[in-house]
Amino acid sequence: MENEFSPKIAALANEAKAWPFEQAKLLLERLKRKPKDGAVIFETGYGPSGLPHIGTFGEVSRTTMVRHAFEVLTEGKIPTRLVCVSDDMDGMRKVPDNVPNPEMLSKYLQMPLTKVPDPFGTHESFAHHNNARLRGFLDSFGFDYEFKSATELYTSGALDKALLGALRHFDDIMKIMLPTLGEERRATYSPFLPISPKTGRVLYVPMKSIDAEAGTITFDDEDGEETTIPVTGGNTKLQWKPDFGMRWAALGVDFEMFGKDHQSNSIVYSRICKTLGAEPPTQFVYELFLDDKGEKISKSKGNGISVEEWLKYAPQESLALYNFVKPKTAKKLYFDVIPKAVDEYLQYLDAYHREDEAKQLENPVWHIHNGKPPISDCPISFSLLLNLVAAANASNRDVLWGFIKAYAPEANSQFLEKLVDYALAYYQDFILPNKKFRAPTEIEKKAIIELRDELTKLGDIRNGEEIQTLVFAIGKNNGFENLRDWFKALYEVLLGQETGPRFGNFIALFGVKSTIALIDEKLG
Repeated sequence: MENEFSPKIAALANEAKAWPFEQAKLLLERLKRKPKDGAVIFETGYGPSGLPHIGTFGEVSRTTMVRHAFEVLTEGKIPTRLVCVSDDMDGMRKVPDNVPNPEMLSKYLQMPLTKVPDPFGTHESFAHHNNARLRGFLDSFGFDYEFKSATELYTSGALDKALLGALRHFDDIMKIMLPTLGEERRATYSPFLPISPKTGRVLYVPMKSIDAEAGTITFDDEDGEETTIPVTGGNTKLQWKPDFGMRWAALGVDFEMFGKDHQSNSIVYSRICKTLGAEPPTQFVYELFLDDKGEKISKSKGNGISVEEWLKYAPQESLALYNFVKPKTAKKLYFDVIPKAVDEYLQYLDAYHREDEAKQLENPVWHIHNGKPPISDCPISFSLLLNLVAAANASNRDVLWGFIKAYAPEANSQFLEKLVDYALAYYQDFILPNKKFRAPTEIEKKAIIELRDELTKLGDIRNGEEIQTLVFAIGKNNGFENLRDWFKALYEVLLGQETGPRFGNFIALFGVKSTIALIDEKLG
């Protein structure tokens, strides 16, 4: 592909249907209606109430894809920035389930997260710990972003102008918010949350009075004493819905995406942003990740997969692909999705370098690698590696590499090197504990013996397609009307699992002699 910031590629991008380009085109239309000076701001938010999870990463990853698509559409002529804001001034509403020393946190409820001690004992606060985890993970992917702490934004004065604007429009914001609240909450609601000068806690209390000219609010502190404080300089923060809209206005945000759980509130965010005199950003709503039970992934619950866990079993490219594909479809985010994500990445990468430029812009790997996908150099799928580990009872990489070198003597891919280690780890933790071998039925046994006998005639061939044709024919000749039942029987009897990759490719990798020995072992 020629220079991605060229008129030709921009023209192709304008016709592309991949969702990052669709969003980038919407953003470009918004900017044509409402031009702005300076950089186009992409924002993503993070709630540091719990450890970062893959959904958190997904927002940054997907936003980066839209940002790059926008840069290609505009031939790199419009500067862009990606701002990642941590809502670390929020009060801690409950103690997370998945942290050490939870008892030490209970007395810090409603304290800003930057004032809550770090239960891990490594940082100055719980928020600092989680922020560091997030930044470390994003940095490992090489994301180009600016990290901003909400605490620093509030205390440094960066939001003072917007806060004073919100105070001037206090009644307008109340008119927006009150219809969205229940009757009981309406009675005490205030868009401003004061930080108690005495306890340091974030207070959910009604305002007794406001003074827009002086920039102050008056309320009763926790001990009942009437207190007046300025809304600026970190003395207050906004409730999360007004905060969303205020931040758009204060930071000049042009694009933000969020989960479906925010969709009904997006109108509120936009109205508040407009009330403060700014144009709301282009917004993209994605579906939520679900755990193995179909429940929403939660940082505080720690269900689903953490970023570290995925990367223990698979390369980061597979994680980026999982976030790219069908963002508007709810997807299960659990360990059994990992092998498929790895193999789909390899398939897309292999196809990319055979495609024309228009099709390359639709290929997920173009978006994953910012328009510069590497050459595909991995001759073996992850599923095949997992089955090789299972069949060979391999507990170390040297055993695996012996089979790999026999199958593909020239294999020296760094990606494959990493994939071998991932396969060993995934097999040990998820496949081995769930293996269930069974004895074959008489029909299955007859067919497997026939397969064994035919394999003895082949010698040490490594042609997976030729072997697959043989396996296919034996199943058909032995009365398997649905050949899926035949292949399912092979995997259950020989490998102790229900599914696997093409069996011919597995035999080619494992070796004909080794497969014959495996059959002899399982059939006794």
